[in-house]
Amino acid sequence: MVLRIEKWFAGLRSKKRASLSTNLPLWPVMNLEERDRQPYERQTVVQQALDAWRLNPLARRIVGLTSQYVVGGGIEMRCEHPATQAFLKNWWEHNLNQGPLRVYEWCDELTRSGEIFFLCSTDAAGMTYLRAVPAAQISAVETAANDLQQETAFVQVLPGLTGETKTWPAYDPSLDSRDQNGRFKTVMCHFAINRPVGAVRGESDLAPLLKWLSRYAAWLEDRARLNRYRNAFYFVVRSRFVSESERAARQANLNNHPPTPGSILVTDESESWEVIHPRLDSQDAAEDGLALKKMIAAGAGLPLHFLAEPESSTRTTAEAAGGPTFRHFEQRQLFFCELLRQVAQLAVRRRAAYDSSVNPAVPIRVQGADLSARDNAALAIATRAASNAFFDLFDRGLISQEELLRLIYRFAGEGGGLVNGRSDEKKPQQKRKTAPAIDEKIINPETGEPRGAAVI
Repeated sequence: MVLRIEKWFAGLRSKKRASLSTNLPLWPVMNLEERDRQPYERQTVVQQALDAWRLNPLARRIVGLTSQYVVGGGIEMRCEHPATQAFLKNWWEHNLNQGPLRVYEWCDELTRSGEIFFLCSTDAAGMTYLRAVPAAQISAVETAANDLQQETAFVQVLPGLTGETKTWPAYDPSLDSRDQNGRFKTVMCHFAINRPVGAVRGESDLAPLLKWLSRYAAWLEDRARLNRYRNAFYFVVRSRFVSESERAARQANLNNHPPTPGSILVTDESESWEVIHPRLDSQDAAEDGLALKKMIAAGAGLPLHFLAEPESSTRTTAEAAGGPTFRHFEQRQLFFCELLRQVAQLAVRRRAAYDSSVNPAVPIRVQGADLSARDNAALAIATRAASNAFFDLFDRGLISQEELLRLIYRFAGEGGGLVNGRSDEKKPQQKRKTAPAIDEKIINPETGEPRGAAVI
C-alpha cells in the first residue's frame, strides 16, 4: 500500500512537471497539491456537510436561509426577442426540467457542496434537459495543460458498488455542434463558489463550520443530559427492622405506592426519610453556548438573530448587523443568476440550430427577487424626494427625457435600459405642479416606514 501511494505521488509530480514544461507565459499552472484539497479530504468534507444538513438544525437553517434569500420568490428570465422568450419560458417550465421547482434544490446543492454540475442533453427537436449531478460523484475535473480555468472533461463515478466511471466532455461554445446524425452530444457544465485562485474545485459554505457545529451539538446534548440527571433523585428510608424479610416487605410496599408530590407522610421516631440527588453544577453554561453559536454565525456570515438568538433587542443593532448579510446574499444571487443565464444561453444556442426563429445572439437577463422588502420602501422615498429636482431640470430644458428616466431609474434601484448621458434634444420649458415633499415627521426617510410604527 505504501509503494502504491509513493508511485501515485511520483506520477502526480511527473505530470505537474510535464504540464509546467508546456506552459504559456500568461497562464502558469498552479500547484494542485497546495490549492485544491486532496480527493479523499474533499469527499469527506462534502459527505460531512450533507450529514450536517440532514441532522443538524443549524446547518439546515443556514442552507435554507441562503436559498430563501437568493431564490426568494423565484427566478425570472427575460429577453427582447419574442420567439426566443417563448422558447425560454417553454424550456424553463418543461415537465422534464421543472426549473421553478428545482431551482431551490440547485441553490441548496451549491451552498452545501460548494459547486454544482449540470448535465445537459438535447433531443432531436432541440430541447435541452438539465440534470444536476451531485458533487460527490465527480471524482476528477480535467483541465487544459496550461490553463486550469479551461475545463475539458469531468469524470463521474456511477452509483453502485462496481466503481465504474463515466467521462463527460465539458461544454465549449466554440466546439459545440451537431454530429453526423444531427444530434448534439451530452455535455457538462461546472460552477463553483468559495474557490481559491488556482484551484479547480469549490468548497462548501459549511466547510469551516463543521467542527463548530459538531461541538455545539455535543455541548447542547451534554446540557440536556446534565439537566435530566440533575432532577433525578431517590429516597432512602432508615428504620429498625426485625428481619430481612420485614425490610424487603417495607421496600416493596413503598415501591408499589410511592409518595406523590404534595402528599403528607407521617412516620414514627424509628423511621427517617432522606432524599439523595446528584450535585451537578454548571457555571457559565450560557456564555459557553453563546460563544459557540457566535463562531457558527460568524463563519456563516449571519447575525445571531437569524439563528434564533436575540442577542440584542434593539432595532438599530439588528439593522446594522443585517447589512453585511444582505450584501453576501446579493453577491450569491448575482452568481446564481449568472450560472442560470449561461445554462439558458446553452439551451438557446442549441435550439437555434433546429429553429431559425430563435435568435442565439439576443442577450438574456436572469433576475432574482428582491432581498428585502424594506429596501423597496426606502427606494420609493428616495425616488419621490429626488424626482422633484429632476423634474425641475427637465421642465427648464436642461436634461433630456432619456436622462430624466435614467436618473429616476437609478434612484429607484432599477435598470431602465436607457442610453446613458444627455441627449441634444431639449424639451421646452413647461410649468408643472410640484408634488408635496416628504414630511419627515411622519415618514422616516431612511426606512420608509411611519415613525412610531411597530416593526413586524
